[in-house]
Amino acid sequence: MSAHAHPVTHHAGAPHGFIRRYIFSTDHKVIGVQYWFLALAAVTVGMVLSWLFRAHLAWPNLAIPGFNGVMRPEQYLALVTMHGTIMVFFVLTVAPQSGFGNYFLPIQIGADDMAFPTLNMISFWVTFVAFFVLIAAFFTTAGAPIGGWTSYPPLSAVGSIAGPGQGTGETLWVVSIALFCLASLLTALNFISTTIEMRAQGMSLMRMPLSVWGWFVTAVLGLLAFGVLLAACILLLLDRLALTSFFVPAGLVFSDTQPALAHAGGSPLLWEHLFWFFGHPEVYIAILPAMGITSHVLSNFSRKPIFGYKAMAYSLCAIGFLSFCVWGHHMFVSGMSPYSALAFSFLTLAIGVPSAIKTFNWLGTLWGGKIQFTTAMLFAIGFVSLFVTGGLSGLFLAQPSVDLPLHDTLFVIAHFHIVMGVAAIFGIFAGTYYWFPKIFGRKMNEKLGKTHFWITFAGAYLIFMPMHWMGIMGALRRYADASAAPYLQHMAPMEHFVTICAFITGAGQLLFYFNFFWSLRRGEKAGINPWHGTSLEWSIPSPPPHGNFLEVPRVYRGPYEYGVPGYEQDYLPQNLTPEQIAKAGS
Repeated sequence: MSAHAHPVTHHAGAPHGFIRRYIFSTDHKVIGVQYWFLALAAVTVGMVLSWLFRAHLAWPNLAIPGFNGVMRPEQYLALVTMHGTIMVFFVLTVAPQSGFGNYFLPIQIGADDMAFPTLNMISFWVTFVAFFVLIAAFFTTAGAPIGGWTSYPPLSAVGSIAGPGQGTGETLWVVSIALFCLASLLTALNFISTTIEMRAQGMSLMRMPLSVWGWFVTAVLGLLAFGVLLAACILLLLDRLALTSFFVPAGLVFSDTQPALAHAGGSPLLWEHLFWFFGHPEVYIAILPAMGITSHVLSNFSRKPIFGYKAMAYSLCAIGFLSFCVWGHHMFVSGMSPYSALAFSFLTLAIGVPSAIKTFNWLGTLWGGKIQFTTAMLFAIGFVSLFVTGGLSGLFLAQPSVDLPLHDTLFVIAHFHIVMGVAAIFGIFAGTYYWFPKIFGRKMNEKLGKTHFWITFAGAYLIFMPMHWMGIMGALRRYADASAAPYLQHMAPMEHFVTICAFITGAGQLLFYFNFFWSLRRGEKAGINPWHGTSLEWSIPSPPPHGNFLEVPRVYRGPYEYGVPGYEQDYLPQNLTPEQIAKAGS
């Protein structure tokens, strides 16, 4: 499919005044940076929460400041719930897609902005409000929600009668996620419209950078998945506030002194189906942008064309399609029919095929390349390592007979943290180090960056590999104090080891914070194209001007023309005309 030859429509000029330029801006670049900083604030909160509950897991009798002595089970569950919700929604979804995607998708396809700039601004501020509604749950009298990031009914559907954390805090949780879904739907529509309608002349689909493919497929997933979760949240709110019975079964009793609740006909399994129909695509909403960023970085610093470009693009689409077919593997323990479980098991294994294609193509890109081990390249290689490691443990959980005993153990925690959480964060770090010069006009410090990488890479494996072993030995998730179970007491030294590694790895992130903010003012100044890249973002000044392009861009070739023989440079930018190539080669 070839792109339409429509010109870039430039704005009359950059807006004046601090509020219109930096707060309520419609410039996609400013909005992308706003999303990125929102994700940075969210990951800081999420990391601190994880430190608190990890300290309790390792030393259950430790008096932690702010908890009036030893942490109570409901306080532990609240920390776990808020940590998971913040990380999944406001970090892993916001940073790679809404942050980097907003900033670079228009530039990489030759557009001057997103298709709907005002809608883009509204999307960010709805996300911002959603985050603060969620944080407000900490300050309710009944406490923060305790139902995990999945918030399973019926306990989450009946209100404060279900116990601590199920009152106002849970209501705020549901409202926050509903707002987030609404903002994500608006963002998805913007991304899809921009990619389809605003590509520069010559920018066919098969000339788009793989990062754009990642953002585009993710937007399609978001459009189909977040609408389902939004509907589920509305139904859950109706159960909580209007006494409907979508997710609450009949005859539910919470104590001998209270009569059965006045609900009938609801099904908690309905929520599971709706949630996981969103929830498994959400895994790929977090990981597909990181896949695109990783592909982009690996080709650049290998000085080679991406191995099997079309296979990489088609595999992204295949992963996106199959992600909607496997939600039931999260529900093997729900009592589903063995025949349904068998079907979901086969489909789960099938999604490994396009994932394996991408992995082998990444390795093919590296093979024989003139690899430059920049910090961005190290994080991209680290992403490949973590994705493969986490994906292999997923093959075990795809088998119902294996998943049944492992589902409620730390094995599952380790699996999805490596393949979804840490791998996606490595993609975020790769994008940050790679595009920092373009966004801010300066480079981040490479020595600090490489130190940050090795601490984070080693820490990821030292934290989560032992969790696999602990899960196989029966260590249970969601338990605030495992020391009361005799068969788990011998795991205490391993719990201490994991917690200490988590503290050290978390402290290592301070290097990133320092490097980032120090480099904003004192980093080495970067030119237009410090990494000798070929895609369109490297053809404009750093930072990019308002409207992005000084003249209407035109694309003549694919995005990964590296290692070109017979040419003065080892790369051919997408916008370099045949005449310029002939002149330079003569």
